[in-house]
Parts: sequence; structure tokens; C-alpha cells
Amino acid sequence: MGDEQLGFDMPGEDGRKPEKAGEAAREKQNREEEPAEPRKLQDDEVFDYITGDKVVKLTEAERVRQHIARALVHQYGIDPRDMEADFPISVLNEETGRRTRRRASIAIFEHDKPHELRYVRRIVVTKPRPKESRTVSKIRTFARAKEQVDEVAALMHGAGPECVYGLWTDDKDLYFIHRDTSSPFEEKYRPLLNWPRGDATAFDAQGNASSLAIMRRADETMLRFAFRRCHNYIHGNEGLPKDAAFWQFLYVLFAKLHDERLVREEGQETRFYIDSTDIAAAAEDETGSPAVAARVRELFEDVKKFYAEQNRFDEYDRLTLSDGALTFIARQLATYRFQNSSMDAIGAAYQELVGANLRGDRGQYFTPSSAVRLMVEILDPEEDETVFDPCCGTGGFLRESLLHLVHKWLPEDEQSLSVQERARLEAALRDRLGEYAKDRIFGADFDPFLTRATAFGVMMLTDRAGNTFQMDSLAFPRSGALPGVERAMERLDRIGPGKVDVLLTNPPFGTDIPVSGPVLEQFRKDESGAEKPSVAYGWSRGKDGSLRRGKPALSIAPEKLFVQKAVEWVRPGGRIGIVLPNGILSNPGPDDEAVRQYILDECWVMASVELPVETFIVGAGVNILTTLLFLRRKTEREKYEERLHGPADYPVFMAVAEKAGVDRRGNLLYVRDARGDLVVREYEETDEIVVNGVAIPRTIKRRSPVLDDDLMPLRDRPPYHDRPSIITEYHKFVERYAGEFPWEKGADS
Repeated sequence: MGDEQLGFDMPGEDGRKPEKAGEAAREKQNREEEPAEPRKLQDDEVFDYITGDKVVKLTEAERVRQHIARALVHQYGIDPRDMEADFPISVLNEETGRRTRRRASIAIFEHDKPHELRYVRRIVVTKPRPKESRTVSKIRTFARAKEQVDEVAALMHGAGPECVYGLWTDDKDLYFIHRDTSSPFEEKYRPLLNWPRGDATAFDAQGNASSLAIMRRADETMLRFAFRRCHNYIHGNEGLPKDAAFWQFLYVLFAKLHDERLVREEGQETRFYIDSTDIAAAAEDETGSPAVAARVRELFEDVKKFYAEQNRFDEYDRLTLSDGALTFIARQLATYRFQNSSMDAIGAAYQELVGANLRGDRGQYFTPSSAVRLMVEILDPEEDETVFDPCCGTGGFLRESLLHLVHKWLPEDEQSLSVQERARLEAALRDRLGEYAKDRIFGADFDPFLTRATAFGVMMLTDRAGNTFQMDSLAFPRSGALPGVERAMERLDRIGPGKVDVLLTNPPFGTDIPVSGPVLEQFRKDESGAEKPSVAYGWSRGKDGSLRRGKPALSIAPEKLFVQKAVEWVRPGGRIGIVLPNGILSNPGPDDEAVRQYILDECWVMASVELPVETFIVGAGVNILTTLLFLRRKTEREKYEERLHGPADYPVFMAVAEKAGVDRRGNLLYVRDARGDLVVREYEETDEIVVNGVAIPRTIKRRSPVLDDDLMPLRDRPPYHDRPSIITEYHKFVERYAGEFPWEKGADS
């Protein structure tokens, strides 16, 4: 943090304050001391997170350093003013006997002490992330990281005896190091599970992970890193395919979550921990600890019993990892306390992992998180409303609906709170959220692995398995033999036709996966055999250009059927958010026009948002143009009024999103002024630093470029962001036309 931002008097270049000699001298001094306008930020530059305003070139090494600096503040409670980048340290070369000058990527000093060598307490070394390889690469454990450990050890030794903690990372491998000076004859640099928070007072480096667990809440960056590292270890070091590695990691993760629950609710002693003997052994070999592995396996068996009534596990769910793998994962997770961690961080880490390792093969394009959040914010589900996704995939809409409610329950000024305070408030809401998920959150999918991934994602946030069913949503509830149908039939009070309050979905689409067979008859006739409005016909045009229904269609694209199914699923007045390919809403052909006419006959159109192609290219890896369509099912009274008086004329929110915050390569896009320069805003950020074991709120001024993202949701929108976005313009639209929407005019169903 620059001194001028803290209100300190700045000395002259010679270290002395300038003398004041009359009014002219004062005016000259004021002109000289006026801060020069900061230079324009270039495309390959960022504001340094440590200082808040220093401009640094964003190399690959710098990118890693900035991520770690943020985590040091958010997760470890270290004051950024106690850090310094590229701090020089004299290091002895044992081979030549000469001293060389090396730089610590980040040096951390004793709190409120001068940035001098004698006050260095921790050393961080960051390296560029290795380039991705098509071949599977193993995760390098501490026992195989002698070169990396020696590099940090040399800097720690050069910093003096009070520097006892080190860290080395390249965003793929990461090692925490503790300097052991218990022997008067030899210094040893041992592996450490994690760093303590704050200034490390009253910290026992030889203690087990359960003591650390009390101290650490998960920072999103570090949690993503830990999840990715665990999965990559299983994939690379155990030789399992990516999807199999995902499930094995998930088994261990739920053993950890279950252990936290038992400690919290039943007062049991923790079993998911690593003791000092296991930590020391990790420096010598990779075989792992049989005791640690046995405890994790035992916990997973308890997990299966705990969720037996919810049918989330069966005899095929086995933890097959080696002792070494289980010990490695336990080391990565043991120091986290998920109960007190940000739900956003947990949700984001889980989504990154599941999205990278589970891909459907039936036309599913998993919905990018930016589109998911926008859809949830526009439909705005309430606590007494049922949310259902009949094509749930990995569960993005369901998890986001849960997070949306959490943020509605938090104080309106939540963005002014520290990350740590928000996490504490969220933890207090977890039971309430669990009750809502148990009663109101539902998902279904044809793919059994995706329904399980959705259920586990809900469990991550709520400790409840969630209501997800493997079934053919197009055939439900009139037919179907998949395993989830029987359980789904028990919840027809919530997800039966005409019962759902809010339906959010991204159905599989494409003419290469058409739907055919007896199921189409369900779209043309109701249970009594009477005809009903349907899209499942062939369509043509009469001489006057009007639509004419032909013979029953033999096959039809799934997205068209899901439009009809979604309308039939929600109650009159219920709301729908659906992702559709642009063609269905714009193609002039009679088949597509028939779908549009069906929508207009059965629903009010609330909004239509066309997405930029980058949304799905970066978020889902597919090049497709899509539109988010928002509907409200008409009541019978509203349909009668239209038949009596003709189609209603009413305002519809229409938007075309031009920017998604990223280009086609995934690079961030920022707002520019008329001259093409990046627009920069100043803002305040509140965090908690830890001194002598006490968390102290600290507000720091920072500067940042403004992300150019039309899809930015409200909860991600920083206070300094003054650009219009889809959601802000939608709210203005609703406020402007309040009372003019036909569903607000008091019609009864």
C-alpha cells in the first residue's frame, strides 16, 4: 500500500522534509508534492496486490505471485503492508563458498516492523506455471522436490534464524516448509501441512492438522488449487482416467465433510488429520501412512451409511486409492474447515473440477457460470418456491439458486464486509439452506453420473444430498424405467406437471440427436387421450402465409420438446429460464415458427438475452450462438382475456450482450476509454489481519481496471463498477414498466 494513500507525510528525495520559506515556497512545495496523474495501464500490466497501486508487468511468474499474495491476505490474515516483492537476500553458495544476491518473490516481515532483513519471518518463492502437456504428468511430492526446497531453504537461512516458514509454488506444485532449529548442530527444513494464520504466535509446527483446521477458512484461489492438485495426483500418480479420478477424490472429500459434521454436531474427535510423524515421513518417501489411509477409508464407509436412506451410494462405490494417495489428499484438505468457508469459494472450486472432468455425450453443453448466475438473478427464486432443472447436468442452476438465496439473506451491504466476515455469516445460514434444499431443490438428468455430481454439489453446500433423479425427463411422469423414476414419483407434489414454481434449464439440442418413438404421443395428447397444444407435428404454410399443422412428426429436435415440457411443468404464473440455440427463435421455417407461436400462446415473454459466442467457447468449449429466454406461464384467466380481447400488447425486455468479460482465448477484457486506454477505478477493500491471534479489520485502498462484462451478476459487481450490465438494465426496465405487465394486472387463475 503506497504511503500517500495512508495519509503519511512523504520526505524529500534526500530523506528530509522540505523547508517552508514563505508563501511562494509553500505554493512551489504544494505543486511539487501533488501526486502526478498515474500513467495509463497497459494491456500486459496489473496493479500489484501487495502495494495496491504499483503497476507491474503481468508475466506468467507475476500471475502466480499475484494469486499467492491475494491468498496470503484472504486466507492467512497477513497484512499486505508486511509484505515486499522481490526482496534481496544474500545467500551462501556452499559449493563455491561465495555469497550471491537472490530475491524472495515475497518476503513477509514481523508485523509493523521495518522491511529489513532481521525482521523477515516468512519467504515465498513463486515460479511460472508449467505449460500444459498432452501427456499425463505426475504431481511432484515433497520427497521429490529437493531442488525446490533447497531454493527456499537458502533464502530462509540467509534471512536469519527468525525466518522459520517458507513456501514454494508454480501453481501446479506447492510446498510448505518449516525450519527446524531444535538441533544445535544441523538445521533441517521439513514439510509442513500449511502455514499458520497471521503472525504465527502460539503456533505449534509439530501439532497435527486438527489444530490448524480451526484457523483456516478456504480462499477461493487456494481451494481451487487444492482440489485441482488432489485430482491431478490421482490422475497422474495413480494412473486413473480423469472421470474415475474425479469420483475417487469426491469420496475422500466427503469423508472430510463427514468428519467435520461429526466433530461439530456430535462432539467426536476428528479422524481426518495428519500428525507430525506422518508429516516427517512425507519428506522421505511417497508410500503414505497406513494409519491415515485407514481413518479415511473408515470415514468413507460411515459416509455411505449416513446417506443410505438417500440412495446416494451403492456397493460399487469403493475407495480404491493407495495409502500414498490418501495420505497426499489428506495433507491437502486436513487444514481446511469447510463449514466456515465461503460457499461461493466451495461452489466455484467444485464447478471447476466437475466441469473439467465430466462431459456429457448426448448433446449437453454445460452452461457457463456467467449465464447461470444471470438467469438465476433475473428469475429471482424465493425461499418458498420450488426450483427444478430437468436437464441438470452437473447442477450449476441448482447450486447457483442456493447461493442466490444465501446472498439474499445476507446484509445488503455484504460487499463492504470482509471475506472472513461473509464466510462466518454464511456458515450460520447453512442449516436453513439445507432445509430449503431438502424441500425445494430438484434436478433430473438421463446420465446417472451427472445426477450424482449434481447431488454431491448440493451436499457440498448444504450437507444434504439434494433431490436429483436419473430419469428421462421428456417421458416423466407418464413413462420411464430408469432408476430415479420411482423416487421422483414420490415428489409429484413438488415436480409434477403444473407444480413447479421456477424452472431453469439448458436442454440438449441438435438435429443429430432427434427424439422419436412413443414418447412423442405424450406431447400431442394428455392422459385422457384428448389433444393438447403441441409442437410435435410437421408444420407448413398456407397460401396466406399462416401456419398449418400437418401429420404427427416422426422425430423432433429435443430442444423443441423441452420448450413444451418446461411450460407444462410449471404452475400457471410459474417462471421459466431456458437456454436455446438462436435458430429456434429466428429461423423463418414453419417448424421453428410453430415453437415460437406455442410460446406466445402459452406464456408471457419476460425477457430475451442473446449471448456473445465467447460465453460458450470459453465456458463450455463449444462454438454456438445461444439466447436466454425467460417466460411466465399464462393462467387460464389470462388466456380467456386474450381470446376475448385479442393478444395483449406489453413491454418485453430485449438485450444483446456484446461482451462476456473474456475474448475467445479466455483472456480478460476490460473497459477502455475513447482513446483506447484502460479505465481504472479506485475502491476500498476490507480484510482481516491476524495479530497475536486476534483478527483485526483493515481497510485498504486499491485500484483496478473495470471488467467489460455485460453478463456480470449483481453479487459480483464491485461498488466502483459504474458500467451498465444486463441485470442492472433489466431491473431498471422492470421498475420503469411496473404495472404494465399483464401478469401484474390482477388476473386470477
